[in-house]
Amino acid sequence: MEEISYIQTGKLLPNPYQPRRKFESDEMLSLAESIKENGVLQPLLIRRINNSDYFEVVAGERRLRAAILANIQSVPCIEMDIGYEQSAVLSILENIQRSDLSFFEEAAAIGQLVEHFGMSQSEVSKKLSKSQSALSNKLRLLKLPVDVRYFIEKEGLTERHARALLRIEDEKDIWSVLNIIKERNLNVEQSEQLIDRMFEKKPKHRKTRQKAYRDIRIFVNTFNKAIETMKASGIEAVSNKTETDEYIEFNVKIPKSAQTDNIIKLKKVNQA
Repeated sequence: MEEISYIQTGKLLPNPYQPRRKFESDEMLSLAESIKENGVLQPLLIRRINNSDYFEVVAGERRLRAAILANIQSVPCIEMDIGYEQSAVLSILENIQRSDLSFFEEAAAIGQLVEHFGMSQSEVSKKLSKSQSALSNKLRLLKLPVDVRYFIEKEGLTERHARALLRIEDEKDIWSVLNIIKERNLNVEQSEQLIDRMFEKKPKHRKTRQKAYRDIRIFVNTFNKAIETMKASGIEAVSNKTETDEYIEFNVKIPKSAQTDNIIKLKKVNQA
């Protein structure tokens, strides 16, 4: 059985890689009252910092904060013989597995594991028992600007609201949609329909027009090459191109004598 020691709260420091950024005051006060009555029932996991008298909390920061609120001077701890990197990874994993972590906090924590600590999405998915597609969807949330994420959390919007906004490229457009969602109190389905109306039809229309325009240029180039080929073979073809905002018109004149000349040349070649 691992040894439990009581450590003064003043010597316990939070983990810098703790993914949780918000500690709800009501919940903390409730936990503090419970600790006053019953004490800290589950020991904190800690690691010693550089052979000093100070420790870093690997798991249990909420209990530490509540104990301080309850004016408890020392709390039960289990010291782990691990380095800072393993401590950070354990702290992140322990917090991700808690159901009360916000979806942006969870996404940021997964991002730390992948980007800062070099873990693959496959490794993270196994440790968290989540599919890789679920992890990818979480990481995509980090593409939203920080102030947009803050607004979404402040207004109590859902993860599906956030994912719907990922379809919008321009940040100004994101804010336009967010303001409408807030003013009209739109649910997820209504928000998705709003984005469909505002941003999906127009890009599709532009894309179709751009493709058609590229196709027309191909046809024009092909036509010009055909005229050049005729001229190179001795046919005095004359072409005029007229272009307006609505259409491109070609007028081509090919001398009939060119057909007779080509027939005569072809006969001579066959007789040779």
